[in-house]
Amino acid sequence: MATTSPRLWRQTPYLLWLASDTGKGLAATLFSFAVPLLALVITGDPAKAGIIAAVGTVARLLATLAGGVLADRHRRIVMMTLGAALSALAAGAFTALALAGGIDFLTLLLFEIVLAGVGGLFSPAGEAALKDIVPEQMIGRAQAANQGRDAALQLAGGPIGGMLLAAGGWLIGAAMMIGSAVSAVTAWILGRRVGWRRPDASQERADAASALPANALRELREGVSWLFRRPDLSTGTVVATVINLGLNAGTTTMIYAVLQSGYSEAVIGWMMAGSGAAMLIGALLAPTLVPRIGAGMLMILGLLCCTAAVATGVFVESPWGVALLISGAVFLLPALNAAFSGYTMVATPTALIGRVNSVGGVLSMGAMPLSPLIAGFGLAWAGRTPTLIFSFALCAIALIMSVASRPLRSIPAEAGWAEHAKQFDSVPASTPAPTR
Repeated sequence: MATTSPRLWRQTPYLLWLASDTGKGLAATLFSFAVPLLALVITGDPAKAGIIAAVGTVARLLATLAGGVLADRHRRIVMMTLGAALSALAAGAFTALALAGGIDFLTLLLFEIVLAGVGGLFSPAGEAALKDIVPEQMIGRAQAANQGRDAALQLAGGPIGGMLLAAGGWLIGAAMMIGSAVSAVTAWILGRRVGWRRPDASQERADAASALPANALRELREGVSWLFRRPDLSTGTVVATVINLGLNAGTTTMIYAVLQSGYSEAVIGWMMAGSGAAMLIGALLAPTLVPRIGAGMLMILGLLCCTAAVATGVFVESPWGVALLISGAVFLLPALNAAFSGYTMVATPTALIGRVNSVGGVLSMGAMPLSPLIAGFGLAWAGRTPTLIFSFALCAIALIMSVASRPLRSIPAEAGWAEHAKQFDSVPASTPAPTR
């Protein structure tokens, strides 16, 4: 019988980790909300706002790959603390410049690069640290709780950011600084409580001559090679990338079409609030579902909901009908994400978890910017129905891949993850990287 959920909340190291990660997440949510709006207000040019977003995405993608290598080399809680402290300093500088009236296109672009780079370099260490501090049998419920936290941040981030931005752009910076400071302090307390060194430090090779420029690519290749030799994890990673692309392209197409039909931005906002509420409810249910339903089955059910919603979108054009479809599509996503990410964390050796997580994150993030391009060009060149059919085809491919892959569809519920992963452990892990 699975361990009951309440025991997770008696794990003080996890609570400290969650507080640190939540502070960091709030700061990131506020900045991602505020930057495009500030860019539009300051420059009056949507293209410049797009440039800032695109440059920030590229910076984060590149930094995340390097961050995965760093997370497997260095003491992860130290990196959590350092990354949060650097974010707090950057947010403080942003606040000071905003108060002085010094925010323009170039400074926004600079802060976007800095904060995206810091997030990419240090976030993989925070994610990997969860494996070091949470008992293996609770990883799934920890990931499910994280999904609930993320959904709450996404739902609350817009209203909070809007109120702060209306009162003054500097308040966004101040709130970011407070969130990052909370993240740094709680990460430091976590390090004091559990120790600064990783649990497997005694097994790591002591190659003092190792340096990031000389070995980063080789170490990254080791992580990628290990991941894609695992049929359970590699198929799940590809499926996640394809469904992200198909679902986001489909929902963006439906939303753009509603806007083109003459409905106001306020209607779009309420539509998104409805889907956010559905995801939050799904996230609250995830800790109950993950220990009881196989991760493979959760993935198939979640993909089926996404595929059905995009397919039905061909016939539904009213804003509230579209909102209902999007809500149905995203309802099981928190449980799906928690189950697969939790299984990945259990199945992956500690010495590789930073690189494996970063590769998955980059593939997921890399698909996201393509979705509005598919929706925008599809609507302009082909129209709503063909674009949705193309998006449906992507979702269907992901669903078929998940059903056809026995290693993926047979992943059990949380209690059986470690045993299931053992059958693929004949794949040799790379030599652990040194800790510094």
